[in-house]
Amino acid sequence: MAPRRPSRLFSAVSGAVRSVVAPAALVREQAPATAPDPTDVYAADDMPAVETIAAAAAELERSADQARRADRGKRAAKKVLDKLPAGVYGGWKVFRTPSSRSTPDLAEITRIFKANGLGKVPMRPCSPSLKVERVEALVLAEVA
Repeated sequence: MAPRRPSRLFSAVSGAVRSVVAPAALVREQAPATAPDPTDVYAADDMPAVETIAAAAAELERSADQARRADRGKRAAKKVLDKLPAGVYGGWKVFRTPSSRSTPDLAEITRIFKANGLGKVPMRPCSPSLKVERVEALVLAEVA
């Protein structure tokens, strides 16, 4: 392994020190906590009942938690199976198939942009993620 250049070493050490002394200083400006609503939200007259909304939010939260648990289990299983050569193991056939999906090669696109003086590769933000969070219901008392 090649030795680190002094500037990289200094950067690594100063980053480590800052992460202990002032970790918030290392965080770059983050996206806002909430994103704007999409353009196709319900109109006031089309809104479903509050009970329907509450049931949908509870189902989303339950399903998301179930999906997270399934993803953790899948990652743990793949950690073992990814290292196996193709074959049959205890009644299970382990093999690989080529993917039919493709994705843009951003490194190559960036190289082409640089080679042709086109500036930075244009990027667009991803769609905002829908989240739900349980909150205490506000009880409004009538003022007499």
